[in-house]
Parts: sequence; structure tokens; C-alpha cells
Amino acid sequence: MNILPRSLFQFLIIPMELSLILLSPSYAKTEKDKPMNDIDRVIRPEKKQVLVLTTGGTIAGSATTDELEYKAGNTKGEDLISSIPALQNMAKIHVDPVAQIGSQDMSDTILLKLAKKVQAAENNPSISGIVITHGTDTMEETAFFLDKLINSKKPIILTGAMRPTNFISSDGASNLVNAVKLATRPEAYHQPVMIVMNDMIYDAHSVQKSHTTSLQTFQSPNTGPIGIINNDHVYFYRTSSNARKHIYAIPEKAPFPRVEIIYSHIQMDGDLIHDAVKRGAKGIILTGVGDGNTSTQAIQALKEVASKGVIVVRSSRTGSGFVNRNVEVNDDANKFIAAADLNPQKARILLQLILANKINELDTIQQLFYEMN
Repeated sequence: MNILPRSLFQFLIIPMELSLILLSPSYAKTEKDKPMNDIDRVIRPEKKQVLVLTTGGTIAGSATTDELEYKAGNTKGEDLISSIPALQNMAKIHVDPVAQIGSQDMSDTILLKLAKKVQAAENNPSISGIVITHGTDTMEETAFFLDKLINSKKPIILTGAMRPTNFISSDGASNLVNAVKLATRPEAYHQPVMIVMNDMIYDAHSVQKSHTTSLQTFQSPNTGPIGIINNDHVYFYRTSSNARKHIYAIPEKAPFPRVEIIYSHIQMDGDLIHDAVKRGAKGIILTGVGDGNTSTQAIQALKEVASKGVIVVRSSRTGSGFVNRNVEVNDDANKFIAAADLNPQKARILLQLILANKINELDTIQQLFYEMN
């Protein structure tokens, strides 16, 4: 009779016994109830906790019977998260609905509420990262707003969608999965506030929406993206340190100081400029031609309101590049501020925060506009 060698007998029998033990109901119950030890944490690491703040937008929208029409923000935050099962395998998700709007209706009140919730999460040691779902139309402004208020150590990531959930090739689920993935990664710590869309990672300072419908609508024309998410891998091309960033106090109340954007064009006069000041504007952002220039009449009107204490900032309608001081326009004589690389909508947010923090000295304001991430 053939006898199995002792070593082979152990090789066959012991794993079978171990399998029976592991599959027994009593063992499963015991292991489930036991706290994790150090070995367990290596084999089955605890999921990181991610806070998802929802505000509505196309990512929470659904198309009507006509695929060209949809309503933004008509899906509740909890329903949005539960509709993407993959998220539950990536992190322990906490959902906090902040608003349920299209981002064209974003307001100072909602921004203030959002900033306070993000700061609370930043101070909460159990939260590893913060994800904000947001409509794409004003996403860059909200990201920039938060970037100037939160001295972020943890990842703060905004994401959204260009196509609603039941639209053909909807991008919302993929973007949200990538955002949560990034929020759990150690290399995402100590970064500026980020936007994640279509696998790309952008910093809040440089990014802007560039196309009405394209999935690749977000671009950073002056600097490019800071990273990419490729399947399960996260790569950063460059780092954007928070060390040089001026952090503003969160405004005490909404609305914030009124700042208007005035768009420059052929045959422009000064009426809109004077009208804005009459309606209470404390600052004016000129969306100028070229290097932030405009007509002689408009320059004269801007000079007049600047002499009365209204802060005038020259930006450009070109979409990229820098607005420099004292090139075609004598900023020193006119008491103007050059927006540097900020587009008009971000220049407006920055000036609102500066005024809300009671900073009025022109040289200081100019230095704050020159600040780069």
C-alpha cells in the first residue's frame, strides 16, 4: 500500500483544516466582533474616511426625454453617492448636503456655509479628505475661494460632470470615483485646493472652464494640470506649495463686499462704471482688451472712481497670459491694480476677500494679486 510522505500529508491536510475553521460561522462571528490588531491592519487596512459635500450641479442632474435638456441638481446628495457602489469599496463616505442648485445660482451665503464645513472637516482628525460635488459653471470660483481661506493639509477636491447621470457616456461617476480616490492618497496632502475632471488634476489658482460642452473643458492655460489619475495610479507632475499662500479670515457674514466685473469692448464709455459705483460697488474688475486695456473714456471713468476710494483691478478678456503694471496703462498715476495671471472672475473673488478682511492699502493689494501658488 502506498503511504503519503509526512510532509505531503501536512501540505494537503493542514490547509483543509484551516479552511474549515475560517469558514465556520463561529469563527466568522468572532472575527467580525474582534477589534483589529496590528497584523489585521496590514492585511485589511481600515478604510479612510472621506467627507463628500454636495451642492448640486450637472453631476446631480438628470436628462429629460429630450437628451439635450436636463435639470441640474435634482438628485439628492445621498442618492448620488449610493448610485455609485464603487465608492463604498474605496473609503468610508460621509455625505453632507450643502445645497441642491445649478452652480450659476451659487451665492455668497452658500460659499460661506461651504467654507465653514470644509474648515471643520480640516480640523477633524478622523476625516482624511474632503470632496465637493459642484456644477462646472462656477466651480473654478468656488475652488479659488476655498483655496484662499483654508490652509489645507488634507486633500480638498472639487469635481462635477459635463453630462447628467442618465445621459449617454455620462462622466459624473468616473469623476467622483477619481476625486474620492485622490482624497485618500498621501501624495495629495499639502496640495492646494484641486479640481479633478476627466482624469486630470488642476490647482485652483490656475484652472478655468474653457468649453461649453467638452468633457475636457477644464484647462490651466498658463501652467497646465498638476497631475493625472491613470486607473488606480495618481501622478503629480509638479507640486504647488501652500507655503507662500496668504490665508484670509473667513468672512463674518454674507453678502461679501460688492465687486462688479465690467467687460471692455469697442466704443466703450464710462456709464457702466459710474452706474456700478452708484449701486454700491466697492471694487471694479475691468475685463480689458489685450493686456487689460480699454477705451480712453472708460479709463477716465475708472480713474475718477479710483480717486474716490473704489478699488480698480485690470484683468484681461483673452483667457491666458499676465496683466502687467504700467505697460500701456499708467497704474501708478491712476491708482489701479494689475490682476497678474488671474482671470476676471477669480480677481473678483480675491478682491472681495481682501475687502472683507479690511485690507485697503493699494501697495498691499497689488502684492496680494502678485501672489502665486
